[in-house]
Amino acid sequence: MGNEEIAVEFGEGFKLHMQEKTINSTQLAPNALLDGVWVLRKHNWNDSQTVNHVSFNNYLALKEFFRLFPEYSKNEFYITGESYGGIYVPTLAERVMVDQSINFKGIAVGNGLSSWEYNDNSLVYFAYYHGLLRSTLWSDLQKFCCSEGKCNFHDNKDENCQLRVREVLYIVWSSGLNAYNLYADCIGGVPGEIRFDENQKQLVTGDLGILFPKNEMSLWWRKKLQETQQSHRNMRLDPPCTNTTAPRNFLNDPRVRKALHIPVFVQKWEMCSATVNLLYRPLYSDMKNQYLKLLAARVTVNRRTWLYNDGNGDQVGGFVKEFGNLALLTIKGAGHMVPIDKPEASFTFFSRFLLKQPY
Repeated sequence: MGNEEIAVEFGEGFKLHMQEKTINSTQLAPNALLDGVWVLRKHNWNDSQTVNHVSFNNYLALKEFFRLFPEYSKNEFYITGESYGGIYVPTLAERVMVDQSINFKGIAVGNGLSSWEYNDNSLVYFAYYHGLLRSTLWSDLQKFCCSEGKCNFHDNKDENCQLRVREVLYIVWSSGLNAYNLYADCIGGVPGEIRFDENQKQLVTGDLGILFPKNEMSLWWRKKLQETQQSHRNMRLDPPCTNTTAPRNFLNDPRVRKALHIPVFVQKWEMCSATVNLLYRPLYSDMKNQYLKLLAARVTVNRRTWLYNDGNGDQVGGFVKEFGNLALLTIKGAGHMVPIDKPEASFTFFSRFLLKQPY
């Protein structure tokens, strides 16, 4: 590769090779991880995109990458993602798996969203069984949101149910708890609903308005965010209890942008784009049918612990259950950002995945 391009090394970090200097990722930005090279084309971009558009654009970018770097076209190719990658990964995989020119070997999804309905309903149960809800609130949720042994917190039209669900959402997302790792501290302290960043001259909010999207209060809040964004374009979405300084500084460094071939007309990298978040139109309400087809496969290994070595001996990394060529694996003690919370365990299981070794 040229002296202005990227060399990725598994291990403690990667090295960024640039003119006259080699910079180690662990020196430039601790905890920053580069997982790919974007190939960008200038075109009439419309922020109001659907999942279908995104998967197609990702596929075109992938094809363009292999055209520019044909030496990588025969390498084994995997698609990985986390969180909303639960939608991006399978929709892109559906396109790649029928392209015989790509040596497609598999996918990996970490704590991925597969269904808004499952996501919303499970969040309420999660909050209750982790002791976050008072008994009277739980009783009201059962009274107003449940009937005949089934609860619907996702899109229940009952006003009393919606009010109680909104209270759950506040406790989980806005009360100061770390929604991404319940047992960890809130990085940066307890955030407010909206604030002004004097340094960046930006309005900042931590409530993205994406949970319980069919709740009337969520719809109202999302509308208010859209109005605020339209009247004050310099608005930033910062997920609560997260520190985005390292990746933001790293990915916006002019040397890094140059090495990644990011054109000057492309805006700065943000953890969450207010424009995209507020205009993005999901095409799929869920992907649960695709995942359920996989999980319906024959169980080949019963649920068991898997181990990794932390330098002092073997430790239980979590649990794994295998279904044919699919494995469902958990990482003990990790929150949503697994590699940050459990880096050694993460590196171990991901290496075994790529090397096709038993977990």
